Amino acid sequence: MLQRLRVALWMASLLVPPCTLAGGGPLGIDHEWARDDTGIWSRHIQTGLEDGAVALTVAGALWLGNDEPLGHTLWQSADALAVSSISAQLLKYAFSRARPTQGNDPNRWFLGHGYQSFSSGEVTLQAAFVTPFIVDYAHDHPWVWALELLPIYDGIARLKSQAHWQTDVLAGWALGSGVGYWAGRRETPLFVQILPHGITVGIVKHF
Repeated sequence: MLQRLRVALWMASLLVPPCTLAGGGPLGIDHEWARDDTGIWSRHIQTGLEDGAVALTVAGALWLGNDEPLGHTLWQSADALAVSSISAQLLKYAFSRARPTQGNDPNRWFLGHGYQSFSSGEVTLQAAFVTPFIVDYAHDHPWVWALELLPIYDGIARLKSQAHWQTDVLAGWALGSGVGYWAGRRETPLFVQILPHGITVGIVKHF
């Protein structure tokens, strides 16, 4: 838990440079970044990482099955992806916050349909994807903490795309990490409980 707090503080320091203009929003840190969606920050790389995380989770879980240690973690990640993504979407509907591109005002909330800045669904997804791996393997393999670079990259990319505010990104990271921790601590993944055993046993074991 202490390590995760350090990661959270590090992430916050990356998203809020020390020399910046005063911002707004609930923490007073929200401000629009200069737009940069080229190179490594391009949109197709962001969506590629999102699609890759989902594809790896689904394909790996189905191939290995829950009885394999890595397969078990992938089923936990599947739980985390599903629950956190639904939760993030509900938050978007509930808070209906304007994005930076919708007026450059971080204090515009509850505007209704078409305003879905809070929280960042993509950062939520990346944090939910990596957290079960950290829960399962970081104790014996500390390098697994490097997976946190995925939600950190995505958070910075979303800010550079002017798609989210800093608090949107931090909230997405917290939501994905929290749900991922919950999923990573479950002895039996939720999907394993509700899906037929023939699906969760692993394709590789059928051959």
